[in-house]
Amino acid sequence: MYIDFVPNRGSKPAILLRESIREGKRIKKRTLANLSALTLEQAEAIRLVLKGEQLAPADGSLECIRSLPHGHVEAVRTAMRRLDFDKLIDGKASRERDLIVAMVAGRIIAPQASKLAMTQALADTTLAEDLGVADAHEDELYAAMDWLIERQDKIEKRLARRHLKKGGLVLFDLTSSSFEGVTCPLAKIGYSRDGKPGTLQVNYGLLADSRGCPVAVSVFEGNTADPKTLLPQVEKLRDSFGIASLVMVGDRGMISNVQIEAMRKMEGVDWIAALKSGAIATLLNAGQLQPDLFDERNLISFTSEDYPGERLVACRNPELARLRAAKRKDLIAATSRELEKVAGMVASGKLSGRDKIGVRVGKVIGKYKMAKHFDLDIQDAALTFSVNEKRIAAEAALDGIYVIRTSAAEAAMSAEAAVLNYKRLAEVERAFRTLKGVDLQVRPALVCR
Repeated sequence: MYIDFVPNRGSKPAILLRESIREGKRIKKRTLANLSALTLEQAEAIRLVLKGEQLAPADGSLECIRSLPHGHVEAVRTAMRRLDFDKLIDGKASRERDLIVAMVAGRIIAPQASKLAMTQALADTTLAEDLGVADAHEDELYAAMDWLIERQDKIEKRLARRHLKKGGLVLFDLTSSSFEGVTCPLAKIGYSRDGKPGTLQVNYGLLADSRGCPVAVSVFEGNTADPKTLLPQVEKLRDSFGIASLVMVGDRGMISNVQIEAMRKMEGVDWIAALKSGAIATLLNAGQLQPDLFDERNLISFTSEDYPGERLVACRNPELARLRAAKRKDLIAATSRELEKVAGMVASGKLSGRDKIGVRVGKVIGKYKMAKHFDLDIQDAALTFSVNEKRIAAEAALDGIYVIRTSAAEAAMSAEAAVLNYKRLAEVERAFRTLKGVDLQVRPALVCR
């Protein structure tokens, strides 16, 4: 006998108890009972009994000793396997490699965890047992990091072979992270990109391919200026990674005239950067850049004797122009209100003396950074100010305009492509947001031991 489930169109299937009988050379089915009143679960249980399987009650037969979360671990490890991450770290399996892989996976799963917390967190998922590091302790994790830093060059060379190609784009940008502690020789006070001026920080630069995929990272003292970090990256690309020809992409603060003059002497090295606002104003005043042309086209490609061997591509973003005009208007209005308050204090005699008035005015001007748009007259007992409309108009003429500079030949890269390639720096910025934001939370940097 057996249970037969007979499909019944869109309804519940018929459940029949049947047996097979032989009539001559033919085998026929004979229905013994209609069990369609049973639930599917009940019918399935009868089917198993008829097959000779022994059923046990669900309650009490099994005891859950431990249940560890696994889904997120499997997702991360699957991504690692697809990237061949373990062999990227080191071609030979080892305890240190397993610890590094565990720390990387743990950082993705629980980015806020310290090394001490990670040793505890490893036991809360299947990650530790999968990698055989359930017994790892804090000192062992730090020792594995020392092991990793010795292999950084080899890892970066593997990534370069995987992602970079001859004559291709290389993106580079610099960021900083605040630092907690006083023992790190790299921690210095510098320009803070975290909005924490006056605090110790470390700078680190990221080399990436044209998609923004990270290839190499370099760490610098916290007071290192952006331009000083560029040429070492070019040398690394040529000497360590063996990239004979490349196009380096950096922002206007990264690739300055000094760096460009140095790259001119390097065969096979081109660049894409942008001009600063002062340089754009010079082109505008010299008549080499005519904003009226933007009414006819989106891009203006031209050359200038001030930039020999380079092409300049001017662009205008109308939305950015509107935003800058609105922001400037608001800042000028806010500065005027604050200056009117100071002028009222001077008129009432509450504030007097040129030095004291100047200090108070300086705080207002420094707060909104609008000094260039105001004409001030400070006396011992008087303060007058006015908005310089001429300077505002001169700045407004540049609203939304940016100029790309590149040494790449037009045959190899069109003006449109040069602009798009410069905009690829946004991918490096996205990588920084991933590092510093909720994804990995690398800031603030930890105290050096």
